[in-house]
Amino acid sequence: MEEMTPDPEIVDALRRAGLLAGGADATYVRLEGGVSSDIWRVDAGRRSFCVKRALPKLRVAADWRAPVERNLYEARWMRWARRAVPGSAPELLAQDESAGLLAMAYLPASRYPLWKAELRAGRADPAFAASVGRALGRIHAATADNAEVAGQFPTDAIFHDIRLEPYLVATARAHPDLAGALGALVERTAGTRLALVHGDVSPKNILRGAEGPVFLDAECAWYGDPAFDVAFCLNHLLLKCLWVPVAAPAFLDCFDRLAAAYRAEIDWESGSALEWRAATLLPGLFLARVDGKSPVEYLTDERDKDRVRRVARALLEDPVDRLSAIRDAWAAEVTP
Repeated sequence: MEEMTPDPEIVDALRRAGLLAGGADATYVRLEGGVSSDIWRVDAGRRSFCVKRALPKLRVAADWRAPVERNLYEARWMRWARRAVPGSAPELLAQDESAGLLAMAYLPASRYPLWKAELRAGRADPAFAASVGRALGRIHAATADNAEVAGQFPTDAIFHDIRLEPYLVATARAHPDLAGALGALVERTAGTRLALVHGDVSPKNILRGAEGPVFLDAECAWYGDPAFDVAFCLNHLLLKCLWVPVAAPAFLDCFDRLAAAYRAEIDWESGSALEWRAATLLPGLFLARVDGKSPVEYLTDERDKDRVRRVARALLEDPVDRLSAIRDAWAAEVTP
């Protein structure tokens, strides 16, 4: 991390928000890992906080653009999540719609390690995975069938542009024989509006706090199908089995615990109905992480990519209705 000077628009927005009040000197450090946003740690006097500004073009190889107003909806998601599960998102300090940025509490890695880093080191804690599923389920339950929440997230087009198109539609172009199945998933997901969806529930966006998970980067926030969040997160636990093969059995245990804890919180619809949607969607997302617009960076061996393709294609051609069936199909591929 390097101390730098941000765009003057960021500094002006912070002054308008009163976060640089009193004329105190501030230092700015650009944080790594921002694919869709510029992210800075600001140290102003005795206070440290984080500033995030959405980018119009994401930092990926494909030409992937997204409206910067998604920053506004991220801030709204944070408020609703903290109301449903206190501490499940960082404290929001300010949001400036005109500048496309928000400011939030800075959570140091020494106290809030990134779940992705924990998994990379092979530290798979099924109890923490269960806490992720539990918190996610409670956020969905608290916002389900809520007209007020739904009205604050008119983000169907944004969700299509930064989730459905780069993942499922783009993957259908790479696998034209699966276009019908993937297109049906797009249509069903887009047409299901039940609860507040984060849209990017990934280990790279989850901190391991002392009181439970803290969810970051809700830029894809949408009032829609909660099964998307579940499938999106479980997908990462499957993929990590190829990243850290020795930990594959433990990652699959995390998969089971997260899914079970989440299902225990479902009270807005039939648990089996939601699980069916998650189980049929997950293979599409699985395939998307090798052949969509946002492939995971740690799968570079074509043999590993082909393993994902083989299992995902089979599950798209012959869908299952239980998440455990997907787990078992992948376990047969990655464990002795």
